[in-house]
Amino acid sequence: MERFTNAVIKSLATENWYSALSLALTLPDICGKVEQPEAGSQARYVSWFNRYILEKYTGYIGPDREEHKFLLAEDCYALRCSYLHEGGGNIEDQRASEALDKFHFIIPPDNGIIRHKNQYVRVLQLQIDIFCNDICDAVNDWMTNKVSSNTEYQDRISKLLVIYDRNNNIV
Repeated sequence: MERFTNAVIKSLATENWYSALSLALTLPDICGKVEQPEAGSQARYVSWFNRYILEKYTGYIGPDREEHKFLLAEDCYALRCSYLHEGGGNIEDQRASEALDKFHFIIPPDNGIIRHKNQYVRVLQLQIDIFCNDICDAVNDWMTNKVSSNTEYQDRISKLLVIYDRNNNIV
C-alpha cells in the first residue's frame, strides 16, 4: 500500500492535482476490498471510510457547537464514481450521494492560509493537498494498526498491481 500512498504524495509534490485526487479517491476502495473482498464496492468503501476517515471530516460548528459531518462516506463514494468514471465533481445525479451536490477543490494558497472543509449549503470546498494527505494518513494508520497483524490482509495486498522499472525493481 505504501507504493500507492507514495504515488499520491509525489503527485501532490509535483502539483499533479488530478492524479493525486484520482488515486486518493481510489484508496478507500482498495483498502475496503482487502478487508471485505465479498462486499460490493459501495458497501466496502462506505464501511472503510466511516471507520478510518469520517472522524477527520466531523466537526463542531455554531454557537451551540453542534456536531456536523462535512463529508459523509456516501458523498465521497459518489465523488469517486463521478470523478473516476465521468471526470465530474458534481454528484447530485449519483445514487450514492447523501448530503452534498458538488465539490469544489482548491490548491494550497500561497499565503499559507488553510481553506478546507468550507461548506455552503450542499457544496463542499476542500483543499486538495489536505484531503489527499488525510486519506493517505488513514491508509497508513490502517496498515499499522490493522494489517500488520493480519496475514490474510497481507496476502491480499501482496496480490495488488505492481509496476517495475527496467531493472525489475518495484517502482
